[in-house]
Amino acid sequence: MKNITETAKNTKIEELQNRLSELIEMAHTEKDAKEKKKLIGQISKCNGELERVKSGKLITRQTKRDLVAYSFIAPNFIGFCVFTLIPIIFAFALAFMNWDGSNPLSFEGLNNFRRLGGDTFFKAALKNTIIYCIGTVPLTMVASLALAIILNQKVFGRGIFRTLAFFPYVASLVAITSVWKLLFHPSKGPINNILYTYFHVSQENLPQWFSGGLCIVSMILFSVWKYMGYYMVIYLAGLQGISGELYEAASLDGAGTWAKFKYITWPQLSSTTFFVVVMLTINCFKIYDIAVMLAGGGSGELTTSATVLVYYIYQKAFIDWDLGYSSAVAMVLFVMVLAVTLIQFKLQADKEA
Repeated sequence: MKNITETAKNTKIEELQNRLSELIEMAHTEKDAKEKKKLIGQISKCNGELERVKSGKLITRQTKRDLVAYSFIAPNFIGFCVFTLIPIIFAFALAFMNWDGSNPLSFEGLNNFRRLGGDTFFKAALKNTIIYCIGTVPLTMVASLALAIILNQKVFGRGIFRTLAFFPYVASLVAITSVWKLLFHPSKGPINNILYTYFHVSQENLPQWFSGGLCIVSMILFSVWKYMGYYMVIYLAGLQGISGELYEAASLDGAGTWAKFKYITWPQLSSTTFFVVVMLTINCFKIYDIAVMLAGGGSGELTTSATVLVYYIYQKAFIDWDLGYSSAVAMVLFVMVLAVTLIQFKLQADKEA
């Protein structure tokens, strides 16, 4: 019996060695990078299997190393599953249910999604979120890029100006929104006082910055001011990665400032701009705190002129306790963000192809 087992073992080893030789030969001759990477993975797997058969152990050295690696990942992965993955899956399921948090769940099918079409507040929140994104993303990108180009030059006090530009991003949101509301106060703010004193705008025609149609404009301007310093730093990193030799060669060819920007700076910042646009878009769709702090008033409640999707999700879930409907709104937001992100990735891939 022992001889039969030993013979089977030797046969298995011989098969694995032959397979390993074939894989190595294929990897040497393969030209395609992706296929070569696959072959290398198969070689590593075959080596592990050969080692296991030769030693007769159930767990190979590589498996032990993998288990050690997984043990380091496990705490974070378990936390992700418990606090993120499972709630997301539950939210997807809840979008098709009716639940108030205390009574039993009941299946609603697509009724929660049908309700969206006749919901005035949802339409207002969707409209405001889209307008906010369309206004904030390009303005923040342009402002941060302009700041980065200026502060990438050898100007006096460059470090101080970089710090001042970045300060709104790290400052307390409560503090800076309070200052912003004082500056734009309808009757006591310096902005309206300047309009009244120097531009002779009548008292009744002074803009109400945090109500009506101007509310979204105020949120856009505030967001640009707050976040342009952060994206300026990202653009600065991209600018400093551009070789100075390109600009020297362009200068020798007689290129001006605009030509250098158009043919050198902007193309070289393509990947940086892609990252900035994706992150800005996602953050804009998630707006909640800025809307509540600027336009929420004393009660923190938003009117239809300032309601955004995340606030509406919160309102339906934790004020009205309509958890199924709030999950349906959250799914709409998820689909929107996913669609925009995929389109951006596709456009970037086509551009690089």
